[in-house]
Amino acid sequence: MIYTVTFNPAIDYVIKVDNLTLGEINRTTREYIFCGGKGINVSHVLANLGMESVGLGFIAGFTGDVIEKGAKELGFAPDFIRVREGMTRINVKVKSNEESEINGMGPVIHDDELQKMYEKLDELQDGDVLILAGSIPATLPSDVYEKIMERLQEKDIRIVVDATKDLLLNVLKYHPFLIKPNNHELGEMFGVVLKTNDEIVEYAKKLQEKGARNVLVSMAGDGAILITEAGDVHVTPCPKGEVKNSVGAGDSMVAGFVTGYLRSNGDYNEALKMGTAAGSATAFSEDVATGEKIMSLYETFLLKTQ
Repeated sequence: MIYTVTFNPAIDYVIKVDNLTLGEINRTTREYIFCGGKGINVSHVLANLGMESVGLGFIAGFTGDVIEKGAKELGFAPDFIRVREGMTRINVKVKSNEESEINGMGPVIHDDELQKMYEKLDELQDGDVLILAGSIPATLPSDVYEKIMERLQEKDIRIVVDATKDLLLNVLKYHPFLIKPNNHELGEMFGVVLKTNDEIVEYAKKLQEKGARNVLVSMAGDGAILITEAGDVHVTPCPKGEVKNSVGAGDSMVAGFVTGYLRSNGDYNEALKMGTAAGSATAFSEDVATGEKIMSLYETFLLKTQ
């Protein structure tokens, strides 16, 4: 089974306002509501690709009810822990002359509630896939990813970590199966600006030296580079299309990669192509991409890159 963890899910309220004016009443011209959070996005795309997953995380209040209901509608199994203080956050994204965001605080997660999460994760079995995605709420210890991986290190679980900077660097000693920084995040970890594929490969290998097994570096419109645990380097270009949305593209790439890897019985080249197709399909969509759009891009892309 594939498990995703979203520690701080959100309801994303996306609105379009013509000529936003502060201090005045503004009216929306378009509005959308999505269940947000990186792990939720991953599970959503997995479901669109016909893959089952269980979504873990914390919810609270009436907004938590919306997340739980939304997960079922998106096609994956919710197994969220309900916490007693606060409410699941609402993030308001305003699209006008400029784009602005107002992100909610999220609930307070107490130690006993975090312990319930550890106990759920302790039930994972050899062969499962665990995807840890996104930031850590302020009410949780900053080393929570490390603690999870330490508890599971004796099991044969493929752990994927999609996080940034120290949150990612600190888990490398537990040898995650896959990490997915983008090229800018990779450079920031080492205080450099990466301009060429060779430089990206060089610094990705430094993450392998620190413990990562496979490193997938996304490069937006320039495609992606995968350095496998065997030392092989796979480079794939990005399909061409009109970019409509950047939210969830990285999460879609993770979902596509895992799908491609599992369906091909461990073929990294196929995993990379499926990941790139999924990430691109979401970038070319208003929301995360449908399975049909991903597979259409994948099939077209595969023919061009064989």
